[in-house]
Amino acid sequence: MTRRGTAGLVLGLLVALLGLTVAPAQAAGYRYWSFWDRDGGSWTYASMGPSGTTPSDGDVQGFRFAVSADSKDATQPRGTADFATICAATPARSGDKRVALVIDFGTAQDAPGDETPPKPRTACAQVDEDATSADALASVAKPLRYNSNALLCAVSGYPRTGCGEQVTQKATETVESPAPSAGGSSRSGPSVGVVAGVAVVAALGVGAIWQAKRRRG
Repeated sequence: MTRRGTAGLVLGLLVALLGLTVAPAQAAGYRYWSFWDRDGGSWTYASMGPSGTTPSDGDVQGFRFAVSADSKDATQPRGTADFATICAATPARSGDKRVALVIDFGTAQDAPGDETPPKPRTACAQVDEDATSADALASVAKPLRYNSNALLCAVSGYPRTGCGEQVTQKATETVESPAPSAGGSSRSGPSVGVVAGVAVVAALGVGAIWQAKRRRG
């Protein structure tokens, strides 16, 4: 190997050890309407779908459109309005129940294609005592759209197409050696292992150059 080639190899290894490591990361999720119950000021991901849930008079339930990997990281509905606020203009009626609904269409980042999400809104659904959450939503937010598996796909016609499709969000992870602190703490800067590795690479490079010069001499 020539002196120039050896020096280039050493330089490349040094950069690899001390430089930035940039790797693409992909986070897979699903774009869908999630269903929530609110107890006081806290949202809880519903254990059953709206078609299988029968709310009581005075309940607050939420629907949120977003991209989420699973129920653990699902995005909650926004807003703090409670039952008394949402249903203030809807008087109680014998034989019916009132269910406060928070309908959050999500953000532009989660919107499919060129669609623009409507603004979040609330509604007070006054329905029969045995009505499900799906019935309550249908009474205030038509048209609804479901797929063949009864998955809620659209509320008030949003989105126009799609239903629980997988979405891959690309991100970039950057890992770098921290710069030494002003106090020169041993906890900052390259680790001992990295420094030792650099020293070994440098020594090997010098030895290779010396051997190349010796052979030419």
